[in-house]
Amino acid sequence: MSVETNEWATAEHAHAYLERAPLLPRRDIAYDELLALLPASPRRVLDLGTGDGHLLALTDAPGVGVDFSPAMLDAARTRFAGRSDVEVVDHNLNAALPDRGSFAVVVPAFAIHHCSHARKRELYAEVFELLEPGGVFANLEHVSSPTEHLHDEFLALVGASEDPSNQLLDVETQLRWLREIGFAEVECFWKWRELALLAGIKP
Repeated sequence: MSVETNEWATAEHAHAYLERAPLLPRRDIAYDELLALLPASPRRVLDLGTGDGHLLALTDAPGVGVDFSPAMLDAARTRFAGRSDVEVVDHNLNAALPDRGSFAVVVPAFAIHHCSHARKRELYAEVFELLEPGGVFANLEHVSSPTEHLHDEFLALVGASEDPSNQLLDVETQLRWLREIGFAEVECFWKWRELALLAGIKP
């Protein structure tokens, strides 16, 4: 993902997303499906591409949220202003993940598809190393459609236009990568059109 095509650093792009995100079809269902995969009261959670901290807050657990958008970072820091057990870190996912210790859960939501395909795989391997044994990686992701027609239908259904920051990839390739890296119990646990929940456990 080149800097030129990544619009998330702009406040306008970030605020526009925050306004339309609650209107995304099946969003609440997707988050419910993700939360159902997580252990009760996880020791520590890492939220990659935390945005305004919505998902990290839903886990109701101590943790770290990373993002590189100034507008998103401001929103997340405001949300967690009273939480000493939550750290919000300025970090671009195109760079190696910062050392913030180990985690019981890693939960990106609609973030990794902005990375190049090569970086996606690297990121999955880095997540594997950060997870403690038995830890869960649950990635709620925007994935590619098998045809251009289905992709256009998806955009129409969600009322969106093409985002030049997106670098979408199919579900099957990403599940294969997770298995090759060493994750167990790898599966696509939920899917609607281009929204998919890909998850696995570190043995």
